[in-house]
Amino acid sequence: MRIVRSINGSLRRLFALVALVALAACGRPGALAPVGVPDAAPLGLQPANGLSALPGANLPCGLPAHATRRRHDAACPVAINVHFPGLRNPHVPASKIPGLHPDEIVQAYGFPSGIAHPTVAVVDAYDDPRAEADLNVYRKKFALGTCTVANGCFEKVNQLGATRRFPHASKAWSQEIALDLEMVSAVCPHCRILLVEANSASIDDLGAGVDEAVALGAKVVSNSYYATEWSGEASEDAHYDHPSVAITASSGDLPNAYYPPASPYVTAVGGTSLTRRGGAWSEAAWKYGGRGCSAFEPLPAFQPALCATRSAVDMAVVGNPQTGVSMFASQAGGWVVAGGTSVGAPIVAAAYALSGNPTGPAFSYQHPADFHDVPPAGFDLATGLGSPSGVAGL
Repeated sequence: MRIVRSINGSLRRLFALVALVALAACGRPGALAPVGVPDAAPLGLQPANGLSALPGANLPCGLPAHATRRRHDAACPVAINVHFPGLRNPHVPASKIPGLHPDEIVQAYGFPSGIAHPTVAVVDAYDDPRAEADLNVYRKKFALGTCTVANGCFEKVNQLGATRRFPHASKAWSQEIALDLEMVSAVCPHCRILLVEANSASIDDLGAGVDEAVALGAKVVSNSYYATEWSGEASEDAHYDHPSVAITASSGDLPNAYYPPASPYVTAVGGTSLTRRGGAWSEAAWKYGGRGCSAFEPLPAFQPALCATRSAVDMAVVGNPQTGVSMFASQAGGWVVAGGTSVGAPIVAAAYALSGNPTGPAFSYQHPADFHDVPPAGFDLATGLGSPSGVAGL
């Protein structure tokens, strides 16, 4: 997924070893590419220091260099298209902003425009000091209304629920946070948004953030991060097991199964390439989206037995950064085009909020007709049931 830059022989050997456990890497955010640019390069090494990226995209945050199986650190799968130069001016006309706009996302998936006011929580690692400001640049540009602490639409807390003493700021994770908040807004502009910032990217801290989000009243929780599976991962499932709460998780940006998308308690969202020709939308599986059979989680009763274990994708929406979404993030250079399976978790979370029935993945498997089938035909590892057709299947 990522292009490895020139390094000397000894470092190359070291990075190759690190690549066995790395998920994705940090890179400086760049610009975006026009819709239709193919996924060109072969999958390369994935060094944890961020020297490589998806073909045509930067992955701003990934596993830190100190990541170990003991900590179970997570990567965030936001991918910034490097072919389009970012637009720093927040006031640029909407017609000049590339990527999919909110009305196009809503149209592509047939989401309703009805007013809903449930709380959608977004759980991410570290602090984005510009979260509220960047969110409202995006919302103002696309006429979504303001969403601020002052008007009660937006709230930011740490993983203990406090509205001060946030974790240290992260330029990389700030881009993830901006994307998540904006995608919730794009699909459900009337939803209240709760941002929970975990102390670190460890699954323990992120899971604690999910628990806090539910304790604070969230009916839907979006999680755009993924970690390498490990034998004890089921011990973390309690963080994602909240009856009558829909919890989404990005499937990851390498074609493997990861955690928490492998948890049976989350709706695991993969990625597609979404394009429009004339008035018709079409989708294909994005070849870099996380997928596969879990190494440790058993097959849930609700899921077709494509694997002997849990298949780590339930459904999919746009993820390819070359057909990606518009995003405003100060830490990414302003207006950019973003992708990665980071896009899917908040989009589906917001759709759950609109459905009025936020429960979890089992319901969707009972309503396969409410999904667009994404080739190959039928339930598959890359896109699961397919992409939502409205919210009746959520």
